[in-house]
Amino acid sequence: MSELFNEVDEDLRREQLKKIWEKYSLLIIAVAILIVVGVGGWRGYTYLEAKKAGEAGAAFDRAAELAEQNKHAEAEAAFTKLAAEAPSGYRALARLRAAAEAASRDPQAAVKLYDDIIADRTVPAPEQDLARIRAGSLLLETTPYEAMQTRLEPATTNTSTYRHSARELLALSAWKANNAVATRQWLDMMSNDAETPASLRTRAEALQALLPPAAKS
Repeated sequence: MSELFNEVDEDLRREQLKKIWEKYSLLIIAVAILIVVGVGGWRGYTYLEAKKAGEAGAAFDRAAELAEQNKHAEAEAAFTKLAAEAPSGYRALARLRAAAEAASRDPQAAVKLYDDIIADRTVPAPEQDLARIRAGSLLLETTPYEAMQTRLEPATTNTSTYRHSARELLALSAWKANNAVATRQWLDMMSNDAETPASLRTRAEALQALLPPAAKS
């Protein structure tokens, strides 16, 4: 008797499946096709992105080799091209390198390129701060302390990756402007930051020794 019930149940299930298939077969096929196409499309996309990244990495290395060979104009052109065409991960780095190469022929042009990076909100904060540091280094000898402070102070916060270099540049700029109070301010920030690199700490101590007695206390 139980076998008879099992056969009836099996027939009922087949009949139900047949009705479901007849009613929803097109939808089921469409969903299956979408899944296959979606998976294939995603795999194709990831393959193309990986290929682009690999090509960009190779192009970056070639541009870096030109820079090492002192072919600055060619390196600048290569980095500029890479900044325009490479995946997002390489663009900011390529722009920074293009500006560095431009500095060898025209420091003011390089500063303009760095300023463009600083103003671009799509560039990550660490790369923006690095652009501030490099532009500040080019301007140290010719720019008043107040202008240097405006330019570099955003990079001196406790969370900034390049805060140590920014503080050192501001200390040097203040010292060149005979502003002992500001010089001491930045030197103290360097001294009180436990993460200040030893080499920068040593230079800070040397600059501290050059301050007038009233500014040292």
